[in-house]
Amino acid sequence: MKEGKVKFFNESKGFGFIKDNDTNEEHFVHVSGLIDKVNEDDEVTFELQQGRKGLNAVNVKLA
Repeated sequence: MKEGKVKFFNESKGFGFIKDNDTNEEHFVHVSGLIDKVNEDDEVTFELQQGRKGLNAVNVKLA
C-alpha cells in the first residue's frame, strides 16, 4: 500500500487527485476507487492501477 494526501477532491464530479508521500507524484482518483469517503487534506492509503490515461489510485482508505 502507498501513502498519500488528498490534494483535491470534487464530490459532485466524483474525482480528485492524491499526492504520493514517497514520490510527490499526483495520481487521479475516481469515486469508484474509494473505499472510504475522502476530503481534501485527508491522509490516505491506496494502490495504483493502470487506467485509460495512466495510473489511477484505487482501494483508497483513510489512514
